[in-house]
Amino acid sequence: MSLHAELSPEALARLHAQRRNSTISSIVIALLSVVLVALILGIFLLPSLVQETPTIVTYEANLNEENQLEEKKIQTNVTRRPTPPTTSLAKVIISNTASPTSVQVPDVDVSTPSMDFGSIEDFGNDWGEAQPSGFGNVPATMKKRCSLEDRMARLQETGGTKECEEAVTKALNWFKATQSADGSWTGSNKPAMTGLALLAYLGRCETPLSKDYGDSVLRAITYLVNLGMKTNGKLASNLTVNSWPYEHSIATYALAEAATFCKQGNIDVPNLFEVTQKAGQFIIDNQNENGGWAYLYATKTGHVDTSVTAWQVQALKACHHTGLEFKGLPRAANRAMDYIESMQTAEGGFGYSSPTAKPHADGYHTMTGGSVLSLQMFDKGSRASARKGAKYIEDNTKFGYKTQFADLYGHYYEAQVMMNRGGEQWRKYNAIFRDEVLKNQNPDGSWAVPGAPNDKPPIRAVAPVFTSNVHYRTALCTLMLEVYYRFLPGTGVGTR
Repeated sequence: MSLHAELSPEALARLHAQRRNSTISSIVIALLSVVLVALILGIFLLPSLVQETPTIVTYEANLNEENQLEEKKIQTNVTRRPTPPTTSLAKVIISNTASPTSVQVPDVDVSTPSMDFGSIEDFGNDWGEAQPSGFGNVPATMKKRCSLEDRMARLQETGGTKECEEAVTKALNWFKATQSADGSWTGSNKPAMTGLALLAYLGRCETPLSKDYGDSVLRAITYLVNLGMKTNGKLASNLTVNSWPYEHSIATYALAEAATFCKQGNIDVPNLFEVTQKAGQFIIDNQNENGGWAYLYATKTGHVDTSVTAWQVQALKACHHTGLEFKGLPRAANRAMDYIESMQTAEGGFGYSSPTAKPHADGYHTMTGGSVLSLQMFDKGSRASARKGAKYIEDNTKFGYKTQFADLYGHYYEAQVMMNRGGEQWRKYNAIFRDEVLKNQNPDGSWAVPGAPNDKPPIRAVAPVFTSNVHYRTALCTLMLEVYYRFLPGTGVGTR
């Protein structure tokens, strides 16, 4: 006999319903799993599918240019945002090699540079302070040049006028209009004249990204960099003439200041830092054994003077601000300061080639300004020698643009020295030079030939080949009018 159980119709119906529900649940769970997997994949894949293609800038080298394998050229047709020097800058990438690769140009907010006087180790308490307009990590004393508001405030505070700023603008427009196709200026001594014009632009914080002058600035930098790449860092048109240390040091000064601006502004000019480093190191390595610098960069003997030396000192100070490595720079600066001090005369002036050297025809030692400025640049401005030199300038300098006392070279230095001294010495000097410079600017923005007709020629203490050049005198006058804001007095320099 067998025993078995039989489900009732009601129980069987419930069992079938349970099976149906179970099947439906399984299907729903499977569908939900598929949707979940799709969502997870979507999270990772969707951005790459809809990501907006970035704006890119491409560059190509000129493949038809002669000797392209021997010369490294920099393209100057870069895309720049049309922003003035007082607003944010964008990174510029300039390529000097042919490449199919495109380089994205991101939006970057940055701040503004300058060059300070003062200690070789001290950039001021606000070094690195964020500024609302321009570059950030720069020597404190350079910041005032980069804002129109700050410039006008400095002009008002220090005895300048709006006419000074207008004259500078006219001069910069003239430089822009007279620049050669290769980025240089004038027909001879191009590295020096290009360096002076570039310093005039940078003196008002005009960078490669400036709205009105950016192309001119970039082309000037490019010219000097290309020259340095061909000559292993020697920035002169003729390395066999006595005066080439003038050219090299002036051009190095300009490139070093440009390098500081470009570094802090994230403006990438290929080979700029390489050429600047080589040029500055060459100056250090070819210092004369007496601590100054000589014609032809002779290191053992040769003609050494305070004029050649002053330009090397200015270049080295600018090199120091770049942050690049220059071996032996502090020692070279100290030796240079010793040499400068050894050239002081009993009256307080500084001799040209020796402390007993005969002064110029009127008895004035025209290199006193360049010597005192050199001391100020490396924190020796409070020394007795510098104070005595400034007093000599105060008591003896003269400036009449259409007389024999239109020594623009000497006054280029003296304007900086006396501004850095400040106080009554600056007020007296400003009254001598400001209006004389302003009223002798030509309508086109250049400056007239100094000196009176049929009078003695202006007293000069620089290589004669430079003195009659219109670009030379226009650059010097522009830099003199930028003295109100180009640099600020450094620590301890103005003390008596």
